[in-house]
Amino acid sequence: MRRLGIITLTNSAAVVTPSLLSSTAAFPGTLTLPSPLHNHRLSNSIRFHKSKSLSFSCFSSSSSSSAAYLPSLEEYPSTKGSVVRDENQKVVLKGMTYAALQEWVQSHGFRPGQALMLWKRLYKDNIWANNVDELEGLNKDLKRMISEHAEFGALALKDIRSASDGTRKILFTLDDGLVIETVVIPCDRGRTTVCVSSQVGCAMNCQFCYTGRMGLKRNLTTAEIVEQAVYARRLLSHEVGSITNVVFMGMGEPFHNIDNVVKAANIMVDENGLHFSPRKVTVSTSGLVPQLKRFLRESNCALAVSLNATTDEVRNWIMPINRKYKLSLLLETLREGLSSRHKYKVLFEYVMLAGVNDSMDDARRLVELVQGIPCKINLIQFNPHSGSQFIQTEEDKMIKFRNVLAEGGCTVLMRFSRGNDQMAACGQLGMIGAVQAPVMRVPEQFRAALKASV
Repeated sequence: MRRLGIITLTNSAAVVTPSLLSSTAAFPGTLTLPSPLHNHRLSNSIRFHKSKSLSFSCFSSSSSSSAAYLPSLEEYPSTKGSVVRDENQKVVLKGMTYAALQEWVQSHGFRPGQALMLWKRLYKDNIWANNVDELEGLNKDLKRMISEHAEFGALALKDIRSASDGTRKILFTLDDGLVIETVVIPCDRGRTTVCVSSQVGCAMNCQFCYTGRMGLKRNLTTAEIVEQAVYARRLLSHEVGSITNVVFMGMGEPFHNIDNVVKAANIMVDENGLHFSPRKVTVSTSGLVPQLKRFLRESNCALAVSLNATTDEVRNWIMPINRKYKLSLLLETLREGLSSRHKYKVLFEYVMLAGVNDSMDDARRLVELVQGIPCKINLIQFNPHSGSQFIQTEEDKMIKFRNVLAEGGCTVLMRFSRGNDQMAACGQLGMIGAVQAPVMRVPEQFRAALKASV
């Protein structure tokens, strides 16, 4: 494989950051780019940029072969790091596990019990402390040390938007000025879910997802992930009741930032802290197989896999990561990984796209594909967004699809849009800029279905 580049726009010139391109792909001095850059030759004003913060993963918009551009996962070593917050390099409290916090407190001459008191004030007892003044009952010397050597917040609240169905979308500004979105979804069955983001943007370029059109700006730190759940409880518990569930289904591919995601999930389930049940913390992936294996080894949290197709041809198109990790490899990895897990089921997410993946043949293939995998299948109504080429499957057809799955012995759920009027529904988060991830070439047999959406 040859390392080539990704385009980023700056005020002075275009910047090329490293990506991964098959050595079989033609590259005679041009890159396939979204309009208005499409087919423009790269000039000498383009310089190589050493930063690992990428604008988008380059997928070919003209090639349908497995030699198309793929996400270059190894280009993101920042998954192990954190944002340097100031010249004193103060620690960020919500970026530490309890063991690390205890060690840090002891290193400053305080007792382990005082670390537990601090931990509980950060995450428990309806305090959710966000500054030193809210650390009730703590020794004044400990509070002084914390003030001098630590910071509480990784996020700054920007806005809260309420949808007509009660869903809330929370916008946060990060230290570098980037914005992420978190969604709180109340349910009349006594369950309220917070949907957290793991990245600013996403590199996977799933064709039906608005976030994927942004490309990837950077990974979120552990603290930036954890604080989304803390803020959700702090800001909205009095309105929506207890927040009981967490889903890593916001902006980004969680397994693309697996170090920080696993660490954040561990903090969320700590019994002396936020104390979410591991069964109620669900991490979703588009199918990054090596990270999937690691997650199953290291985490007791629930797993969701965004499947969305029953053939490699369709999945290669709508989820380009499939060109690297085929359906057969993904599903066999799950069969093997779950064979030793007791009472553990993976949740397969299946976004239904009219004329693309919603035929009864698809339903029958899906029954066959998941054989031998302890699972539930969640049929998801597609949520339209600006520039989308797909349309929703009609509800009655979704029900027929569900019935075929149920008759085949599958446990099936159906998820309809929540927060759609505030762009808070599944696949609608984020804000795209001037440069967008490329649109993949549509296979011939699906072009008629997509024309119906225009």
